[in-house]
Formats: sequence, structure tokens, C-alpha cells
Amino acid sequence: MEILLVASAFNSLTQRVYAELSDRRHRVEVVLAAHGDDEVRRAVRDVRPDLVVAPILRTALPKDVWAEHTCLVVHPGPPGDRGPSSLDWAIAGGATRWGVTVLQAEEDMDAGPVWASVPFDVVPAGKSDLYRNEVADAAVAAVLLAVERYAGGTYEPRPQDDDPDADVTWRPAVRQEQRRIDWDTDTTATVLRKLRAADSRPGVLDELCGAEVFLHGGHPEDRLRGSPGELLATRTGAVCRATRDGAVWIPELRARRRPGGPPTFRLPATHVLGPRRLAGVPEAPVAPELAAGRRTWSDIHYRQDHDVGFLRFSFPGGAMSTDQCRRLLDAYRHALTRPTRVLVLGGARDFFSNGIHLNVIEAATDPAAESWANLNAMDDLVEAVLRTTDRLVVAALAGNAAAGGVMLALAADQVWCRAGAVLNPHYRRMGLYGSEFWTYTLPHRAGPATTERLMTEALPVSAATAVRLGLADRLVTASPQDFAAETERLAAQLARSPDLDRAVTAKQARRARHEADRPLDDHRRAELAEMHRIFFDPHAPYHALRSAFVRKEAGGPPRPLTAPRALRATRRP
Repeated sequence: MEILLVASAFNSLTQRVYAELSDRRHRVEVVLAAHGDDEVRRAVRDVRPDLVVAPILRTALPKDVWAEHTCLVVHPGPPGDRGPSSLDWAIAGGATRWGVTVLQAEEDMDAGPVWASVPFDVVPAGKSDLYRNEVADAAVAAVLLAVERYAGGTYEPRPQDDDPDADVTWRPAVRQEQRRIDWDTDTTATVLRKLRAADSRPGVLDELCGAEVFLHGGHPEDRLRGSPGELLATRTGAVCRATRDGAVWIPELRARRRPGGPPTFRLPATHVLGPRRLAGVPEAPVAPELAAGRRTWSDIHYRQDHDVGFLRFSFPGGAMSTDQCRRLLDAYRHALTRPTRVLVLGGARDFFSNGIHLNVIEAATDPAAESWANLNAMDDLVEAVLRTTDRLVVAALAGNAAAGGVMLALAADQVWCRAGAVLNPHYRRMGLYGSEFWTYTLPHRAGPATTERLMTEALPVSAATAVRLGLADRLVTASPQDFAAETERLAAQLARSPDLDRAVTAKQARRARHEADRPLDDHRRAELAEMHRIFFDPHAPYHALRSAFVRKEAGGPPRPLTAPRALRATRRP
């Protein structure tokens, strides 16, 4: 079918729905509702869709669109649940089971008949993590079922009011007063629920060191204690704050927007507060190996199980700043000193990596210089992985990866993707040529023709398609919660393989042949020359695209996908 996706943003869920529908040979186009109703109407006229699907929509569809076309809206709540803060209420209320409903657009928001509904378990994670994983899994399953039912032509969607199991309830948007933390009386569990329910959007408004800021992210601390609300320590950009019965780590803050000022954005907490406000607050470092054995927050962990090393890392939003890249490189080099035969890279769940940290770059005094430093730090990390020849390295992608994050994964010998992961192996949408040795890894894995198509069309790729194209070696069918345990089982199996030594020997010979053909240093110099030209050209589109992306402004075209892939040679007469 010809399917038009109408979305408020080309975010992780929209990309995944696009990729999964495309995998099933539907012809899919996307239009961003943020550009206005007229743009949505224009897309409908151009595409002439059989079906309109709205994976994420913060505004109502134009009435003339849903009145003339079947429009399916994805709502992150079970049948009967209505309102704009469904997931926030579920997490804040301690729900353990929730759902995603695909319903038909009507006059009243979220009130249309149900085409499909899929439940999911609410795990103790932040809203954005849950959204990209359990919610996305359920949403894709529900969308695919709804599309199949619609295509069959016989299914009658079920009115919500006629469903005895549907608890029809309108929940309004959560206000900041309802999110507010009372540090004197709220327990650690309550504080964590409030922080997780607000997570990346909109955050919890609070006062910290005399500054009004939004708190983003929350993780428990097992040892540090103090007076409720007191700042106890910092750690690699995060701050630890005491609760009534414990303490929590808060990795990121966002300054409150000044009247008439530009939109603010999330940054490492210590970056927002600055050294003056944090004077006297001690740094409480924890080594990656010690972090793995504690219930405390750390963005890097290392653990060894017999012949397998696990270097876990998890950075907010998947972005990796200069400092984060350098610390991860230090941890990687340490992992190489350990006697293992297999080294597994990647977080237990959620993002693998999205490459350089655009927020930190945007906030820098000299964004061009910070871009350059960040990219070189990322290149150093990727090169270290490429030059590892004494063991097999596995990149385990529990979640999405993009740009340099994909290239970090491709530097490994094997790439294992959770079935729900989405890869964006390109740089074009940020106006960049690309680095991280993509000119070496992509052609060797996917071939020159596929590399050219991936880099120019700049479209998201599902995990299944990544395996088919050669970007990944294994599709891991596991829930977000079970992925880490499954990769540990597979890694142990790999370490016991009688063919492992031969695989390492073959890897050494292959690396030597490639180095003789064209040294890695040559790839790096050529890529960096292109990137240097872009970074230090104040008129390069990268700077405006980066700023619009970071500040969540309506930058870029309303049709984020290129027409040739979506429509070529397949349009109906």
C-alpha cells in the first residue's frame, strides 16, 4: 500500500515504523506536522495514500484529512486511556502493565474506534528509554496488525465505549506542580518515579544551587547520604542529591528559558551549574570495574566473565562528548589488558551510540573547535577498535545507533542487533561528510553501491535490513530487558567455539591486507579534511542544522525522506 506517516518529529518511533513498514514492501512517505496543516494537506495530495498513520502527533490532524482518509493514530496507552501525558501518568503512578493503542482519528482526541492494541510491561526506566524500547515494540506490533487488518478490508474497528475492558479516562497534561519533588518528604523511590516520568521531556522544574533548572534522568545511589536536597557529589558531569532515605544521581539539567530568549536544551549537570555553584562539592569517581559491582550510577562499566569481557556504556540520548569518548577509550584500553578472548561493547539496553554530542558542541564558546575535538576523540576510539587484533570484538546494539555511533559498531568484528534497533548509517541530514572511518568500514561490509545509496538517501534501516545488507551479523530476538542476558549467553558460546583462534588469525591477516592496500591513517586524513572544511566554515549548513536540531526548532524540510526511495517506479497511475 501507499502509506503516509504524519508525525510531529522524525524521531525514533517514526523511523522505526517507517523502516518496519518499508521492510514489508509498503511504499512509505513522511510529512512533519510541525510545518502546519497545509503541509499535511499538500503531502496527502502528492502521495494519494491508501492509509495515513500518525506514529507520534502532538497536534490534531486536519479535519478534512481524517474525514476523507482513514487515519490511524498511535496512542501510548491502553484502550480507553485518553490525554497527552499517558506515559507520564503511568510511570508516575507506578503502573507495571500498560499498552499501546492504534485508533482511528475522529473529532475527539484519542476517542476513535480501536484497530489494534498491544500491552507491555512497564520496567523501572526513564520515559524516553521506555518509549524507545517497550513502547516502540508494542507500537510497531500494533501498527503492523492494524495495517494488516485494514488491508484485509473486512475488519471492523471496535468503539472504545463498547469495550467492557476499556477504562475510558481522560487524563490532562501533567503540570509542573504535579511533578515537583519535595526533597524533605519524598522517598528515593518517589523521587525516581517523578524524574523518570519527566525524563527527556519536559524534565522536573526545581531549584538547585540558587538556579531554576529542569532535572533530567534519575538513578539510585547506594552509599552516599546527606540532608534531604543536599548536593553530595559530582561524577563525570552528573550530580548526586540526597533524598529523605537515600540519594539519586541526576545526569543532565536544562536551564529555564528566559522570556524572549532562545530555547534551552539538556546538558551535563555540572556544565549547567558551573564551577562557582559547585565549589566545595566533591567529585566521587568510580572505576568501571568497581561500578559494575555496585548499585550506583556510572556511564561506563566493565565486567569479566571467564573469557569474555563486557564493556558497558550508556550515555544520555546516545550522544558522546569529547570527555565521554576519551573516558570510554581509556576503559577500552584497560579492557584490552584483561585476559579475554571476546570483548563485548554496548549498553544493557537503549541507545548504542549516536556519535558526537551536538548539545555540548552547541553550548561551547567555539562550536567549530569543539566539533573538531569531539570528532577526533570519536575517531581515536573507533580506530582503537579497528586496530584490535588479539581477540574478537562484538558490538551489541540493544537499541538505536546513528552516524558515528553506527561506525563505532562497524569497527567491531561482529555486530549483533536487537530486533527492535534502528540504524541511521549516514551523516547527510546534519550537513556532514562523515568520519569515524566510514570510508573503510561501510564499503567492506556493504559494498560500494550499497554504501553510496545509504549515504545519499540517508534513510533509517531496521535491524533485519541491516543484517541483509551486511551491516550486522546477527539479529537478536529478545525483549529490551532480556537483551543483555541473551548477548552474554551468545558471547560465552562464541568464546568456547573451537573456531575462535582461526577467526582471530584470519582477522589479523585481513587487517594486514587492508592496511597494505590503503592504511587507516589515509582514510582518517581524507575524512577529517572534509570535516575540517565544514566545521570551520561559518556558512556551512551544519551549523544551522545542528542548532535547529538541538533547540528542537522546525529546521529542515517538512518531508524528511527523499522522494525517489519512497515513490519511484511504484506510484499508482
